[in-house]
Amino acid sequence: MDAQVIPPPLTGAQRIARAARRLVQRAVRMNRLFLFIVVVPTLLAVLYFGLIAHDVYVSESDFVVRTPQRQSVTGLGALLQGTGLQQGSDDIYSVQDFISSRDALEKIDKRFHLAGTYGDRSVDRLNRFPALDGDDSFEGLLRYYRNHIVTTDLDTTSSILTLTVRAFSAQQAYEINEALLKLSESLVNELNERSRRDLIEFATNDVEVAEHDAKAAVLAVSNYRNAKSVFDPEKQSGLQLAQVEKMQDELIATREQIADLDTVAKSNPQLPVLRGRTVELETDIASELGKVAGSELSLSTKSAGYEGLILERDFASKRLEIALSLLEQSRANALKQQLYLERIAQPNRPDVAIEPHRIRDVVATFLVSLLVWGIISLLVTAVKEHAS
Repeated sequence: MDAQVIPPPLTGAQRIARAARRLVQRAVRMNRLFLFIVVVPTLLAVLYFGLIAHDVYVSESDFVVRTPQRQSVTGLGALLQGTGLQQGSDDIYSVQDFISSRDALEKIDKRFHLAGTYGDRSVDRLNRFPALDGDDSFEGLLRYYRNHIVTTDLDTTSSILTLTVRAFSAQQAYEINEALLKLSESLVNELNERSRRDLIEFATNDVEVAEHDAKAAVLAVSNYRNAKSVFDPEKQSGLQLAQVEKMQDELIATREQIADLDTVAKSNPQLPVLRGRTVELETDIASELGKVAGSELSLSTKSAGYEGLILERDFASKRLEIALSLLEQSRANALKQQLYLERIAQPNRPDVAIEPHRIRDVVATFLVSLLVWGIISLLVTAVKEHAS
Protein backbone atom coordinates (compact mmCIF):
# COMPACT_ATOMS: atom_id res chain seq x y z
CA MET A 1 0.00 0.00 0.00
CA ASP A 2 1.41 3.30 -1.05
CA ALA A 3 2.33 5.73 1.68
CA GLN A 4 0.11 8.82 1.97
CA VAL A 5 1.71 11.86 0.46
CA ILE A 6 1.73 14.76 2.95
CA PRO A 7 1.50 18.15 1.22
CA PRO A 8 4.18 20.61 2.12
CA PRO A 9 3.22 23.36 4.61
CA LEU A 10 1.76 26.56 3.12
CA THR A 11 3.76 29.70 3.11
CA GLY A 12 2.38 33.01 4.46
CA ALA A 13 1.56 34.29 0.98
CA GLN A 14 -0.29 31.10 0.16
CA ARG A 15 -2.40 31.34 3.32
CA ILE A 16 -3.38 34.95 2.50
CA ALA A 17 -4.29 33.95 -1.05
CA ARG A 18 -6.42 31.06 0.20
CA ALA A 19 -8.23 33.34 2.68
CA ALA A 20 -8.88 35.87 -0.07
CA ARG A 21 -10.35 33.17 -2.31
CA ARG A 22 -12.64 32.05 0.50
CA LEU A 23 -13.84 35.63 1.02
CA VAL A 24 -14.54 35.98 -2.68
CA GLN A 25 -16.45 32.74 -2.70
CA ARG A 26 -18.52 33.83 0.30
CA ALA A 27 -19.18 37.23 -1.29
CA VAL A 28 -20.39 35.51 -4.44
CA ARG A 29 -22.68 33.33 -2.42
CA MET A 30 -23.91 36.34 -0.41
CA ASN A 31 -27.32 37.77 -1.21
CA ARG A 32 -26.48 40.49 -3.71
CA LEU A 33 -29.62 42.43 -2.71
CA PHE A 34 -28.40 42.57 0.87
CA LEU A 35 -24.96 43.62 -0.33
CA PHE A 36 -26.19 46.60 -2.36
CA ILE A 37 -29.03 47.71 -0.07
CA VAL A 38 -27.47 47.22 3.37
CA VAL A 39 -23.73 46.69 3.22
CA VAL A 40 -22.82 49.32 0.64
CA PRO A 41 -24.88 52.20 2.19
CA THR A 42 -23.56 51.33 5.64
CA LEU A 43 -19.96 51.32 4.43
CA LEU A 44 -20.55 54.65 2.70
CA ALA A 45 -22.02 56.06 5.90
CA VAL A 46 -19.01 54.85 7.86
CA LEU A 47 -16.71 56.41 5.29
CA TYR A 48 -18.57 59.75 5.20
CA PHE A 49 -19.34 60.23 8.88
CA GLY A 50 -16.08 58.73 10.01
CA LEU A 51 -13.61 60.40 7.68
CA ILE A 52 -15.24 63.04 5.45
CA ALA A 53 -17.99 64.89 7.36
CA HIS A 54 -16.73 68.20 8.75
CA ASP A 55 -17.10 69.05 12.44
CA VAL A 56 -20.02 71.39 13.15
CA TYR A 57 -20.11 73.61 16.26
CA VAL A 58 -23.48 74.58 17.70
CA SER A 59 -24.24 77.69 19.77
CA GLU A 60 -27.61 78.09 21.47
CA SER A 61 -29.38 80.92 23.29
CA ASP A 62 -32.83 81.33 24.85
CA PHE A 63 -34.85 84.51 25.15
CA VAL A 64 -38.39 85.76 25.61
CA VAL A 65 -40.18 88.94 24.50
CA ARG A 66 -42.29 90.44 27.25
CA THR A 67 -44.26 93.57 28.12
CA PRO A 68 -45.60 95.18 31.34
CA GLN A 69 -49.17 95.01 30.02
CA ARG A 70 -49.76 91.34 29.28
CA GLN A 71 -51.08 88.96 31.89
CA SER A 72 -49.70 85.50 32.50
CA VAL A 73 -50.53 82.91 35.13
CA THR A 74 -48.58 79.70 34.64
CA GLY A 75 -45.06 78.38 34.37
CA LEU A 76 -42.45 80.92 33.48
CA GLY A 77 -45.21 83.53 33.25
CA ALA A 78 -45.66 83.40 37.04
CA LEU A 79 -41.92 83.96 37.45
CA LEU A 80 -41.94 86.91 35.05
CA GLN A 81 -45.00 88.34 36.78
CA GLY A 82 -42.89 88.82 39.88
CA THR A 83 -40.67 91.23 37.93
CA GLY A 84 -43.62 93.36 36.82
CA LEU A 85 -43.17 92.29 33.21
CA GLN A 86 -45.37 89.84 31.34
CA GLN A 87 -44.85 87.69 28.30
CA GLY A 88 -45.44 89.26 24.89
CA SER A 89 -46.30 85.93 23.28
CA ASP A 90 -47.82 87.50 20.17
CA ASP A 91 -44.73 89.57 19.48
CA ILE A 92 -42.27 86.68 19.77
CA TYR A 93 -43.47 85.44 16.37
CA SER A 94 -42.32 88.71 14.78
CA VAL A 95 -38.84 88.20 16.20
CA GLN A 96 -38.81 84.55 15.10
CA ASP A 97 -39.75 85.49 11.53
CA PHE A 98 -37.15 88.26 11.48
CA ILE A 99 -34.30 85.92 12.45
CA SER A 100 -35.01 83.77 9.37
CA SER A 101 -35.70 86.73 7.08
CA ARG A 102 -33.72 88.21 4.19
CA ASP A 103 -33.12 91.39 6.20
CA ALA A 104 -31.40 89.49 8.99
CA LEU A 105 -29.32 87.53 6.48
CA GLU A 106 -28.22 90.69 4.67
CA LYS A 107 -27.01 92.26 7.91
CA ILE A 108 -25.27 89.09 9.07
CA ASP A 109 -23.68 88.49 5.67
CA LYS A 110 -22.21 92.01 5.58
CA ARG A 111 -20.30 91.24 8.77
CA PHE A 112 -19.40 87.55 8.45
CA HIS A 113 -19.31 87.00 4.65
CA LEU A 114 -21.19 83.72 4.95
CA ALA A 115 -20.71 82.65 1.32
CA GLY A 116 -16.96 82.59 1.75
CA THR A 117 -16.93 81.16 5.27
CA TYR A 118 -19.39 78.34 4.67
CA GLY A 119 -18.06 77.76 1.16
CA ASP A 120 -14.52 76.98 2.27
CA ARG A 121 -12.94 74.09 0.33
CA SER A 122 -12.01 72.32 3.56
CA VAL A 123 -15.69 71.68 4.25
CA ASP A 124 -17.16 68.50 2.79
CA ARG A 125 -19.35 68.89 -0.28
CA LEU A 126 -22.60 67.91 1.41
CA ASN A 127 -22.26 70.63 4.07
CA ARG A 128 -20.52 73.27 1.98
CA PHE A 129 -22.16 76.29 0.34
CA PRO A 130 -23.44 76.28 -2.33
CA ALA A 131 -25.52 73.18 -1.86
CA LEU A 132 -25.57 70.29 -4.29
CA ASP A 133 -27.71 72.33 -6.70
CA GLY A 134 -24.77 74.72 -7.17
CA ASP A 135 -26.93 77.83 -6.67
CA ASP A 136 -24.54 80.47 -5.29
CA SER A 137 -27.00 83.37 -5.62
CA PHE A 138 -28.39 85.25 -2.64
CA GLU A 139 -31.55 83.16 -2.86
CA GLY A 140 -29.40 80.06 -2.63
CA LEU A 141 -27.60 81.55 0.35
CA LEU A 142 -30.96 82.29 1.97
CA ARG A 143 -32.03 78.66 1.59
CA TYR A 144 -28.66 77.50 2.96
CA TYR A 145 -28.99 79.98 5.84
CA ARG A 146 -32.41 78.64 6.80
CA ASN A 147 -31.53 74.95 6.35
CA HIS A 148 -27.96 74.78 7.68
CA ILE A 149 -27.05 77.84 9.75
CA VAL A 150 -29.98 79.13 11.81
CA THR A 151 -32.78 77.25 13.52
CA THR A 152 -35.46 78.69 15.83
CA ASP A 153 -37.66 76.66 18.15
CA LEU A 154 -40.55 78.32 20.01
CA ASP A 155 -42.02 76.80 23.15
CA THR A 156 -45.65 77.93 22.88
CA THR A 157 -46.28 77.22 26.58
CA SER A 158 -43.62 79.52 28.00
CA SER A 159 -43.07 81.65 24.85
CA ILE A 160 -39.34 80.97 25.09
CA LEU A 161 -37.56 81.09 21.74
CA THR A 162 -34.42 78.96 21.35
CA LEU A 163 -31.97 80.22 18.74
CA THR A 164 -29.52 77.65 17.38
CA VAL A 165 -26.59 78.62 15.15
CA ARG A 166 -24.33 76.11 13.38
CA ALA A 167 -20.86 76.96 12.09
CA PHE A 168 -17.58 75.25 11.27
CA SER A 169 -15.79 77.04 14.10
CA ALA A 170 -16.82 77.56 17.71
CA GLN A 171 -16.01 81.28 17.68
CA GLN A 172 -18.08 81.99 14.59
CA ALA A 173 -21.09 80.06 15.91
CA TYR A 174 -20.96 82.18 19.07
CA GLU A 175 -20.48 85.48 17.22
CA ILE A 176 -23.33 84.86 14.76
CA ASN A 177 -25.66 83.92 17.62
CA GLU A 178 -24.72 87.07 19.55
CA ALA A 179 -25.15 89.23 16.44
CA LEU A 180 -28.62 87.81 15.76
CA LEU A 181 -29.65 88.52 19.36
CA LYS A 182 -28.52 92.13 19.04
CA LEU A 183 -30.40 92.48 15.75
CA SER A 184 -33.50 91.06 17.46
CA GLU A 185 -33.14 93.59 20.28
CA SER A 186 -32.88 96.37 17.69
CA LEU A 187 -36.05 95.06 16.03
CA VAL A 188 -37.89 95.15 19.37
CA ASN A 189 -36.72 98.73 19.91
CA GLU A 190 -38.02 99.67 16.46
CA LEU A 191 -41.37 98.06 17.25
CA ASN A 192 -41.48 100.07 20.48
CA GLU A 193 -40.71 103.31 18.67
CA ARG A 194 -43.29 102.61 15.98
CA SER A 195 -45.95 101.77 18.55
CA ARG A 196 -45.13 104.85 20.63
CA ARG A 197 -45.21 107.06 17.55
CA ASP A 198 -48.54 105.67 16.37
CA LEU A 199 -50.13 106.05 19.80
CA ILE A 200 -48.84 109.56 20.52
CA GLU A 201 -48.88 111.12 17.06
CA PHE A 202 -52.69 111.32 16.82
CA ALA A 203 -53.03 112.70 20.35
CA THR A 204 -50.27 115.25 19.69
CA ASN A 205 -52.03 116.47 16.55
CA ASP A 206 -55.24 116.90 18.56
CA VAL A 207 -53.36 118.96 21.15
CA GLU A 208 -51.85 121.18 18.46
CA VAL A 209 -55.24 121.79 16.85
CA ALA A 210 -56.90 122.45 20.21
CA GLU A 211 -54.09 124.80 21.26
CA HIS A 212 -54.39 126.75 18.02
CA ASP A 213 -58.17 127.07 18.45
CA ALA A 214 -57.78 128.16 22.08
CA LYS A 215 -55.29 130.87 21.14
CA ALA A 216 -57.54 132.03 18.31
CA ALA A 217 -60.54 132.21 20.65
CA VAL A 218 -58.61 134.28 23.22
CA LEU A 219 -57.40 136.62 20.48
CA ALA A 220 -60.95 136.99 19.16
CA VAL A 221 -62.19 138.05 22.62
CA SER A 222 -59.37 140.57 22.93
CA ASN A 223 -60.05 142.03 19.48
CA TYR A 224 -63.77 142.30 20.26
CA ARG A 225 -63.07 144.19 23.51
CA ASN A 226 -60.80 146.63 21.70
CA ALA A 227 -63.19 147.10 18.81
CA LYS A 228 -66.31 147.56 20.96
CA SER A 229 -64.60 149.38 23.85
CA VAL A 230 -66.05 146.89 26.28
CA PHE A 231 -64.42 144.52 28.76
CA ASP A 232 -67.30 142.51 30.19
CA PRO A 233 -70.82 143.63 29.21
CA GLU A 234 -72.47 141.74 32.04
CA LYS A 235 -70.31 143.24 34.76
CA GLN A 236 -70.40 146.63 33.18
CA SER A 237 -74.19 146.44 32.94
CA GLY A 238 -74.32 145.65 36.63
CA LEU A 239 -72.25 148.72 37.42
CA GLN A 240 -74.39 150.89 35.17
CA LEU A 241 -77.64 149.63 36.72
CA ALA A 242 -76.27 150.16 40.21
CA GLN A 243 -75.49 153.77 39.32
CA VAL A 244 -78.96 154.17 37.79
CA GLU A 245 -80.48 152.80 40.98
CA LYS A 246 -78.63 155.40 43.05
CA MET A 247 -79.80 158.21 40.74
CA GLN A 248 -83.35 156.90 40.89
CA ASP A 249 -83.20 156.95 44.67
CA GLU A 250 -81.89 160.52 44.56
CA LEU A 251 -84.61 161.46 42.04
CA ILE A 252 -87.32 160.07 44.31
CA ALA A 253 -85.90 161.93 47.32
CA THR A 254 -85.68 165.17 45.33
CA ARG A 255 -89.26 164.86 44.14
CA GLU A 256 -90.41 164.26 47.70
CA GLN A 257 -88.50 167.32 48.85
CA ILE A 258 -90.08 169.40 46.07
CA ALA A 259 -93.55 168.19 47.05
CA ASP A 260 -92.96 169.09 50.69
CA LEU A 261 -91.64 172.55 49.88
CA ASP A 262 -94.42 173.14 47.38
CA THR A 263 -96.94 172.42 50.08
CA VAL A 264 -95.29 174.49 52.80
CA ALA A 265 -93.70 177.38 50.89
CA LYS A 266 -94.26 177.65 47.22
CA SER A 267 -91.99 180.70 47.02
CA ASN A 268 -89.02 178.89 48.50
CA PRO A 269 -85.92 179.73 46.39
CA GLN A 270 -84.78 176.10 46.56
CA LEU A 271 -87.68 174.86 44.47
CA PRO A 272 -86.23 175.97 41.10
CA VAL A 273 -82.90 174.39 42.03
CA LEU A 274 -84.56 171.14 43.06
CA ARG A 275 -86.67 171.07 39.90
CA GLY A 276 -83.53 171.61 37.82
CA ARG A 277 -81.83 168.77 39.69
CA THR A 278 -84.82 166.53 38.89
CA VAL A 279 -84.43 167.20 35.19
CA GLU A 280 -80.71 166.46 35.36
CA LEU A 281 -81.33 163.19 37.16
CA GLU A 282 -83.99 162.13 34.67
CA THR A 283 -81.62 162.94 31.81
CA ASP A 284 -78.74 161.05 33.40
CA ILE A 285 -80.93 158.04 34.16
CA ALA A 286 -82.15 157.93 30.59
CA SER A 287 -78.57 158.22 29.34
CA GLU A 288 -77.28 155.43 31.58
CA LEU A 289 -80.21 153.18 30.71
CA GLY A 290 -79.47 153.84 27.04
CA LYS A 291 -75.94 152.58 27.57
CA VAL A 292 -77.29 149.35 29.03
CA ALA A 293 -80.08 148.67 26.54
CA GLY A 294 -82.17 150.22 23.82
CA SER A 295 -79.56 151.23 21.21
CA GLU A 296 -77.05 149.63 18.83
CA LEU A 297 -74.21 150.80 21.07
CA SER A 298 -75.78 149.52 24.29
CA LEU A 299 -74.12 146.83 26.42
CA SER A 300 -77.00 144.44 25.82
CA THR A 301 -76.34 144.59 22.07
CA LYS A 302 -72.61 144.04 22.60
CA SER A 303 -73.30 141.28 25.10
CA ALA A 304 -74.64 138.83 22.50
CA GLY A 305 -71.44 138.89 20.41
CA TYR A 306 -69.28 138.91 23.51
CA GLU A 307 -71.00 135.93 25.09
CA GLY A 308 -70.65 133.99 21.85
CA LEU A 309 -66.92 134.62 21.81
CA ILE A 310 -66.62 133.70 25.49
CA LEU A 311 -68.50 130.47 24.84
CA GLU A 312 -66.11 129.61 22.00
CA ARG A 313 -63.13 130.47 24.20
CA ASP A 314 -64.36 128.25 27.03
CA PHE A 315 -65.14 125.42 24.63
CA ALA A 316 -61.69 125.67 23.04
CA SER A 317 -60.08 125.73 26.48
CA LYS A 318 -62.02 122.64 27.54
CA ARG A 319 -61.11 120.82 24.34
CA LEU A 320 -57.45 121.67 24.91
CA GLU A 321 -57.69 120.31 28.44
CA ILE A 322 -59.21 117.05 27.16
CA ALA A 323 -56.59 116.76 24.39
CA LEU A 324 -53.78 117.21 26.92
CA SER A 325 -55.34 114.55 29.13
CA LEU A 326 -55.59 112.14 26.18
CA LEU A 327 -51.97 112.85 25.29
CA GLU A 328 -50.82 111.94 28.79
CA GLN A 329 -52.98 108.81 28.66
CA SER A 330 -51.48 107.86 25.29
CA ARG A 331 -47.98 108.26 26.69
CA ALA A 332 -48.88 106.06 29.64
CA ASN A 333 -50.35 103.42 27.30
CA ALA A 334 -47.22 103.57 25.16
CA LEU A 335 -45.12 102.81 28.22
CA LYS A 336 -47.39 99.90 29.11
CA GLN A 337 -46.98 98.44 25.62
CA GLN A 338 -43.19 98.60 25.59
CA LEU A 339 -41.57 95.32 24.57
CA TYR A 340 -38.47 93.91 26.20
CA LEU A 341 -36.25 91.14 24.84
CA GLU A 342 -35.04 89.31 27.92
CA ARG A 343 -32.19 86.87 27.53
CA ILE A 344 -32.73 83.72 29.54
CA ALA A 345 -29.62 81.84 28.34
CA GLN A 346 -26.70 83.71 26.80
CA PRO A 347 -25.11 82.36 23.58
CA ASN A 348 -22.60 79.65 24.48
CA ARG A 349 -19.15 79.28 22.96
CA PRO A 350 -18.97 75.52 22.22
CA ASP A 351 -15.73 73.78 23.19
CA VAL A 352 -16.38 70.64 21.11
CA ALA A 353 -18.22 69.89 17.89
CA ILE A 354 -21.45 68.03 18.61
CA GLU A 355 -22.43 67.48 14.99
CA PRO A 356 -22.54 65.31 13.05
CA HIS A 357 -23.63 62.49 15.41
CA ARG A 358 -21.36 60.01 13.73
CA ILE A 359 -22.21 56.75 15.49
CA ARG A 360 -25.91 57.54 15.63
CA ASP A 361 -26.02 58.42 11.94
CA VAL A 362 -24.15 55.24 10.93
CA VAL A 363 -26.46 53.08 13.03
CA ALA A 364 -29.49 54.91 11.63
CA THR A 365 -28.24 54.29 8.09
CA PHE A 366 -27.76 50.58 8.83
CA LEU A 367 -31.23 50.20 10.39
CA VAL A 368 -32.99 52.06 7.59
CA SER A 369 -31.10 50.05 4.97
CA LEU A 370 -31.95 46.84 6.78
CA LEU A 371 -35.62 47.80 6.86
CA VAL A 372 -35.62 48.63 3.15
CA TRP A 373 -33.82 45.35 2.38
CA GLY A 374 -36.43 43.39 4.34
CA ILE A 375 -39.31 45.05 2.51
CA ILE A 376 -37.76 44.56 -0.93
CA SER A 377 -36.88 40.93 -0.11
CA LEU A 378 -40.47 40.21 0.81
CA LEU A 379 -41.68 41.84 -2.39
CA VAL A 380 -39.21 39.85 -4.52
CA THR A 381 -40.19 36.59 -2.81
CA ALA A 382 -43.87 37.33 -3.31
CA VAL A 383 -43.32 38.08 -7.01
CA LYS A 384 -41.35 34.84 -7.52
CA GLU A 385 -44.03 32.76 -5.76
CA HIS A 386 -46.74 34.43 -7.83
CA ALA A 387 -44.80 33.80 -11.05
CA SER A 388 -44.27 30.10 -10.18
